[in-house]
Amino acid sequence: MPAVKNTTRVFVVSVTVTALLYALPVGRTLAWPLVLVSTLAHELGHGLAAAILGGRFESLVIYQDASGAAYWSGTLGRVATATVAAAGLVGPAAAAFALLAFGRTDRGARILLAIVAATLVGVTLLLVRNPFGMAFTAVLAASMIAVMVWAPRASQGVIVFLAVQLALSIFSRGDYLFTRSAVTALGVRLSDVGVMSRALVLPYWFWGALCGALSVILLDAGFKLFFRR
Repeated sequence: MPAVKNTTRVFVVSVTVTALLYALPVGRTLAWPLVLVSTLAHELGHGLAAAILGGRFESLVIYQDASGAAYWSGTLGRVATATVAAAGLVGPAAAAFALLAFGRTDRGARILLAIVAATLVGVTLLLVRNPFGMAFTAVLAASMIAVMVWAPRASQGVIVFLAVQLALSIFSRGDYLFTRSAVTALGVRLSDVGVMSRALVLPYWFWGALCGALSVILLDAGFKLFFRR
């Protein structure tokens, strides 16, 4: 029972801090790095799906306006191409699920934080190709390493806080699920649901609704697992 109480406390603190960030006049500015975290999860979702389906994850970029792009190569069919597009949309929810699943105990959170930090170091060195993106992922990795070294007891709080931010992004950026094109730092481009519609015929809003539903299912499963006794 004490472990359950501690888990609940960590979650409540994470949600409270998040609410304060968006309530304070400068909150959205302070929350800007957290929006970038969801962009990173989004682009990694694209690239990893492409690699799993037989393509090659070449690189990714993240821009100051919180837009980004993942570059991959390979000859994939229509279904695989649509799956790669969907993986970016569902990526933040999948990441939140993993964080909640493994972050429900102090020991699991510390191990997961180490894995995430090491992964971010690899992503920075091997995949990110623009200066801002490299600086962001490097600082994020360094922040996690600092927690591991100087405040290991805070590991679970950091993991859960990130999970809450990723879960929130599903709703705060939900409009992207229902737009055929998107304006990014690279200009106007076909959105992910637009790519899915072109590959699989059905309208873009159908695929947006489906990806949104899958994200909610993942988040529900993650939270249930997190609070399981």
